[in-house]
Amino acid sequence: MTAKKEFWHDIDELLKLAIAEDIATGDITSKLIIPKDLKCKAAFVARQPGVMAGNGVISHFYEMLDSNIKVTGIVDEGHHFTEGRVLAEIEGNAISILSGERTALNILQRMCGVATITNTYVKAIEGTKAKIYDTRKTAPGLRALDKLAVYLGGGVNHRKGLYDMVLIKDNHIALAGRENAIANVSWAVRKAKEGTNLRIEVEVDNLEQLKEVLNEEPDFVLLDNMDSDSLREAVVMTSKYCEENSLKHPFLEASGNVSLGTVRK
Repeated sequence: MTAKKEFWHDIDELLKLAIAEDIATGDITSKLIIPKDLKCKAAFVARQPGVMAGNGVISHFYEMLDSNIKVTGIVDEGHHFTEGRVLAEIEGNAISILSGERTALNILQRMCGVATITNTYVKAIEGTKAKIYDTRKTAPGLRALDKLAVYLGGGVNHRKGLYDMVLIKDNHIALAGRENAIANVSWAVRKAKEGTNLRIEVEVDNLEQLKEVLNEEPDFVLLDNMDSDSLREAVVMTSKYCEENSLKHPFLEASGNVSLGTVRK
């Protein structure tokens, strides 16, 4: 599995910040202690099982740090590994390797962790037509890494940010309603359609709101914090209502109250 090209600009900028943050003018300890021409070889080894994510990123990171460093990915992106498995090997100048070691480890640990938990959820719904999507609830500046890791773990990427898709939530309705007595979910979808051709998603809290908003033919409907019985009823109702009224069937999204214990149900 290869990394999505759309992430690489953001990742490139993130790596530049990482170098400036941790290395800056250089690894002073390594420069003082280690001969400048010393070569060495190192390996990144897994301490527990997981899903591989990040070999491509650390390879690019070391290329930015020292173009003579060679990084060899041993486990392919998106593949499972066992405890004790060598994930990647790195060869070249010892000072350069040590200077980048912590940043490379931070990247691998985070990305493998995100990919592994994503894959756990993906496996939990195997055999259904459901998909696991990511969210915007990411650490600032690290979204590209997290979304790439979700993708490598078998999940699906949602919107990148506030700019590439409309997602109308209850806060938008509440604030719009302060100046507009007719502000509601249907009105908000119509309002959004007047101003953009981007995909539109709208959050609903109950089945009454869902039925109302289906008439506006949004691309996605987010079913917020509904229990499994309500979700099941929402799926059936949406299918039936859209078919009876010749409406576009939106993707339905369940958000809230989702854990490994509940996700399959």
